Amino acid sequence: MTSHTTPDQREEICKLIDETVTTFASLNIKPNIGKWDEEQQFPIEIFRSLGELGLMGMLIPEEYGGAGLGYKEYVTAIIALAKVDPSVGLSMAAHNSLCTNHIYMFGSEAQKIKYLPELTSGRWIGSWGLTEPNTGSDAGNMQTVAIKDGDEWVVNGSKNFITNGKSSDVTVLISRTGEPGDKHGAAAFIVEQGTPGFTTGRKENKLGMRASETVELLFQDCRIPDSQRLGEVGDGFIQSLKVLDGGRISIAALGVGIAQGAYEAALAYSKERKQFGKAICDFQAIAFKLADMYTDVQASSLLTFHAAAMKDEGRKVTLESSVAKYHSSETAVRVAGEAVQIFGGYGFIKDYPVEKFYRDSKLCTIGEGTSEIQKMVISKEILKE
Repeated sequence: MTSHTTPDQREEICKLIDETVTTFASLNIKPNIGKWDEEQQFPIEIFRSLGELGLMGMLIPEEYGGAGLGYKEYVTAIIALAKVDPSVGLSMAAHNSLCTNHIYMFGSEAQKIKYLPELTSGRWIGSWGLTEPNTGSDAGNMQTVAIKDGDEWVVNGSKNFITNGKSSDVTVLISRTGEPGDKHGAAAFIVEQGTPGFTTGRKENKLGMRASETVELLFQDCRIPDSQRLGEVGDGFIQSLKVLDGGRISIAALGVGIAQGAYEAALAYSKERKQFGKAICDFQAIAFKLADMYTDVQASSLLTFHAAAMKDEGRKVTLESSVAKYHSSETAVRVAGEAVQIFGGYGFIKDYPVEKFYRDSKLCTIGEGTSEIQKMVISKEILKE
């Protein structure tokens, strides 16, 4: 966002984004949710359309084909998508805040010019490879290794749980270049689909977020030119932590959207469902559940937009993004669970939306740092002298 944009103008932009995304999702996503979920179908054409709407490069300046917006607008878009189908919100977020944003934050001018217009337009899909089968949260001990050979790097190893991995045209790969555990022993690379030695493996059969692709990336003597390196050798892990600060705001927004969608569905159902001659919302047990759900959603939303505002101001958000991500993730699970309870037996059936919100919500407490990791980050930050 430009420094000349007033708070009122930003509010109007956010309102327009919310209305545009809500309308688009209602027309193009909602009718297909069940099919995509059942078949684990990644709806790639939806992401092409999101690119045409300007949602695939929201945080990237206009000079590179992006929308030139801030995190407040970005969070608004994710929430609006997640209220309808969290799977689409998740893949859009991973493309924006992880892959595309990593290239923008740490890429050379030549790399930005080459890759960002393709990504921000939605012509290309992006993925981001950090997590490995045996490391998970212990990313500092990754086993994927890059060894310098002349003007190239030879990469061997694998990554797993990679969002958009199979359909992505370009992946930002973080690979170890030094000793295990060395915070300055990793580097990041841009790897294009079709690079010899780079293939995709198993596509995971998941509990939730099933329309969002989650796959394994395999590297066997994969040669990557040094010109594809992002930033300095040794900075890969440090770059990742900075990228994740913003990524956690994405997942916080995803949690808010899930919780909001589940709450709104439960609220509407509670007014329609009659028992003992009156709507179930007239019973205090249900009314109090709704009150708790609403309060939790509002709190998570405020925490998320607070972290987004700080990010837009260029301030350090390690603490705030972790607080927002932790609270919103746990809220999503709790609110979705209560929504199922309010729906009763119908909440357990796929014909109604809360069953899917319930399954989808759990990913928020795991992806981009588990809730336990968030508590580690939060406690470390608040205990600093």
